[in-house]
Amino acid sequence: MAARKPKVVVTRKLPAPVEARLSALFDAVLNPDDHPMSPAELSLALADADVLAPTITDRLDAAALESAGPNLKLIANFGAGVDHIDVVAANKLGITVTNTPGVLTEDTADMTLALILAASRRLVEGANIMQSGAFAGWTPTWMLGRRLRGAKLGIVGLGRIGHALARRARAFGMEIHYHNRKPVSPRIQEELEATYWDSLDQMLARMDIISVNCPHTPATYHLLSARRLRLLQKHAIIVNTARGEVIDEAAMADMLAAGELGGAGLDVYEHEPVVNPKLLRLPNVVLLPHMSSATIEGRIDMGEKVMINIQTFLDGHRPPDRVIPSMM
Repeated sequence: MAARKPKVVVTRKLPAPVEARLSALFDAVLNPDDHPMSPAELSLALADADVLAPTITDRLDAAALESAGPNLKLIANFGAGVDHIDVVAANKLGITVTNTPGVLTEDTADMTLALILAASRRLVEGANIMQSGAFAGWTPTWMLGRRLRGAKLGIVGLGRIGHALARRARAFGMEIHYHNRKPVSPRIQEELEATYWDSLDQMLARMDIISVNCPHTPATYHLLSARRLRLLQKHAIIVNTARGEVIDEAAMADMLAAGELGGAGLDVYEHEPVVNPKLLRLPNVVLLPHMSSATIEGRIDMGEKVMINIQTFLDGHRPPDRVIPSMM
């Protein structure tokens, strides 16, 4: 008799090649209609699975994890961010957590730069004017944006994505500045010609563009608070492709509406999928539906990492992308 395949519950619909491979390797329980699992469905999945493969839409806090059955030993997250998973609680229950770092770096950096361009050069405003038929002809002082060459870009979190963004921004002639808990290596700093700011407050006050590229943790919740947002120059643009919770969204919306900020390019939101209504009405804000990592190649690469983590774990080895609670 053939050995029982491990049951892997996948909470959202994944690209077809990923689902086909999962089904070949494991007893894969898929989500063909791609509905977000309710708390009750998630509880059943936790109780029944050997491996759970969740996404950012699944809230796995300590209370939810109490539903885990005795066979659940691995949560193989489909995504790099794990702020939706209580990794400490999982560890206490003997459940290993993995993620998919690295594969989304270039895609997210591409979209971050696209938002910088769109917000600085008013691309969405211009496209809306054309599509509405309101274009009446060129004039010298109409639809003026801001030049990127020479602009000071402040990166909040110079990790993989921040580094990839900095390389792209250098090609546009931007000055690179960054704030981390500690400086990056001298080699990387020299490569990027980047200036390190120990004080986030001082960096914010001097930048033309701020890009948020740090993860959401208890320490970074509202890192860009109302107080810090008021330090920004009036023409400054904020771009966020990380997590909405890092910015006080209500305070930012109020400042944008009052003309106290130059603009924003946002792909993530504090109460996602709900977006502050003020942001929806502002012409100087570019809003995207959490799509900075949405490429076919990136999603397939994520799936490959999920499967490698699962197979490595089931083979009795430490998975390559294990999330250590002390890292959170």
